[in-house]
Amino acid sequence: MTSPSSFTLTAKDGLALAGYLWKAPAPVRGVVQLAHGMSEHALRYAPLAAKLNERGYTVYAHDHRGHGASVRAGEALGHMADADGWNLAVDDLHRVNRMIAAEEPGLPIVVLGHSMGSFLTQQLAFTHPDDARAIALSASNGKPPPIALAGRAIARAERARLGTRGTSTLLNTLSFEDFNKRFRPNRTEFDWISRDESAVDAYVLDRQCGFMVSTQTWIDMLDALPQLTKKDNLARVRKELPVYLFAGDKDPVGDMGRGVKRLADSYAAAWLTDVTLVLYPGGRHEMLFETNRDAVVGELCAWLDRVTTRPSG
Repeated sequence: MTSPSSFTLTAKDGLALAGYLWKAPAPVRGVVQLAHGMSEHALRYAPLAAKLNERGYTVYAHDHRGHGASVRAGEALGHMADADGWNLAVDDLHRVNRMIAAEEPGLPIVVLGHSMGSFLTQQLAFTHPDDARAIALSASNGKPPPIALAGRAIARAERARLGTRGTSTLLNTLSFEDFNKRFRPNRTEFDWISRDESAVDAYVLDRQCGFMVSTQTWIDMLDALPQLTKKDNLARVRKELPVYLFAGDKDPVGDMGRGVKRLADSYAAAWLTDVTLVLYPGGRHEMLFETNRDAVVGELCAWLDRVTTRPSG
């Protein structure tokens, strides 16, 4: 497996973002910009990058603020910013995208976001609608259910108790631990991410995975989610933007497939003309690390081949 080269990019607030580049051999078909999920990091996706390289796609990925190597000196993993961290993270994604466009002129850029990264990508699609030729959303979701309002209130109460940089066991219990309960009896605390025990074990052993994020990070994300499917925002997404939604139908983040269907319906209602939805039976949260990941990546690559060869609209 080819080791990536590294890059550093300065964010809007001065944070040094750590990034990685896996260059495909010529001829290059396009570029995949990867946005990873919460409580993980970009280098986890090296196996995916290798497969994409084989198909002719160069891959760029950066560690989101508060994740991986994109952490200020002396700060702990999981804290995006003291305020407005979500919008700063979307701006980070845009800045990396514009760097890619400058370094890879003429090549189509497809943004692939997983979980939290998929929500950042949803926002990128309407705040910077010309950044991507297409977007692929892994383990995503649509409009939050009414119960999400309770989560926002709890997060604010926890911030008042613990501070903006504090981590809340309660918030972790209501999210990750609740997800895992659906797969009892549990072998680990992260059985919910994949049926592949080796992938789960690698995640558990990775010190840069599975950490608790700060109360402020929770608040920033939970406040952002309802905005992603508002009609006014969806109206700003390019109608011809190809969107590829893929998830397991046993993924609690996507409401066991129901939330992903709601998202597809929202895009259809906004008159997007090229929306593809693939739900994998029995699949859990990380289809790119699932037992059938070769088939998942194969179908993703077939879609990439199609959308990168069509004229940009």
